Amino acid sequence: MGTETGTRAAGAGPVRVLDVSGADYRRAFELFLAGTDEKPLTHARLGEVVAGLEHRRTFLDVGAGEGRTTAYLARYFERTVAVEPSASMREKLRLACPGALVLSEPVDAAEPPGPADLVHLSHVLYYVPPADWPATVRRVLDWVAPGGTLLVVLQNPESPCMRMAAHFTGVRYDLRPLAGQLAAQDAERAGPRYTYAIEALDLHYRTDRLDEAVDVAEFMINVADLATMDPLPERAELAAYVERHFARPEGGYAIGHTQDMLTVRRSAS
Repeated sequence: MGTETGTRAAGAGPVRVLDVSGADYRRAFELFLAGTDEKPLTHARLGEVVAGLEHRRTFLDVGAGEGRTTAYLARYFERTVAVEPSASMREKLRLACPGALVLSEPVDAAEPPGPADLVHLSHVLYYVPPADWPATVRRVLDWVAPGGTLLVVLQNPESPCMRMAAHFTGVRYDLRPLAGQLAAQDAERAGPRYTYAIEALDLHYRTDRLDEAVDVAEFMINVADLATMDPLPERAELAAYVERHFARPEGGYAIGHTQDMLTVRRSAS
C-alpha cells in the first residue's frame, strides 16, 4: 500500500462511532449492501425455512431494521408484525412493508398481538449484554406459536469480520453457548419443548476500492462496546489491517462475514 493511498483511505484520527440514525452509518451500510452477497444467499435459505413450516399465518420480525428482509418474508404470510425501536429505521420499514403492524418498543418491552409461526431475531443480540441473552431469547420464544420456528442470526465468532472486531475491540459473539444454556433450561422446566440447531452461512463483502473497504470495515467493528473505548482505534490501523488481511492477489478486497443461524423449533403441543 502506498503511503498516499493509505492516508486517503484511512483518514485522520480514530474510527468513528456510527449512529444508526446518522448519514455516516447510512453511507457505510449502503456500501456494505452494495458489495455483499448477504441478501440473496440469506433470503434463499430463509425461503427454504418458510417452505418447511406447517403454518404461515403470522410472521414476526424482531429488530426489522429498514425492512428488506421483512418485506421478502412477508409475502409468504397472512400477517406480518415488525419490532423496530429506531425511528429512522421505522420510516424505511413502513415504506418497505406498508401492510405490516410496526411496534416501536425494544425487544424487552414489546408486546406482539399474538403468536407467530416464524419469528426472526436477526443481528439484535449485539445490543444486548451477553448475560441477558438467555432471558431475551426466552422472552422471544414465548412469541412462537406451537409448531413454529425462531431464527436467531449473528456473526460467526471465527469469521474474518468478527476476528477483526475482536482484534480492535475485544468483543466476541457466539451463539453456541446460548443454545446450550437454553437446552439445559428446557430440561429443567415444564412447558413447550424445543429443538436447537446451528448452521453457518458463508458470506462475503467485496470491493475494488480500499477507501470503501475501510469504511465497511469501520461499520463492521461498530459493536456496542466501541463507544465505551478510550482511546478508540485509529483509522490508519484499521486501513493497515484491511490491507494485510483482506487484499486479494488479483486486486480488490474481500471481507468474509460468515453468519450463524440458530434454528429453534417449538413442538406442536
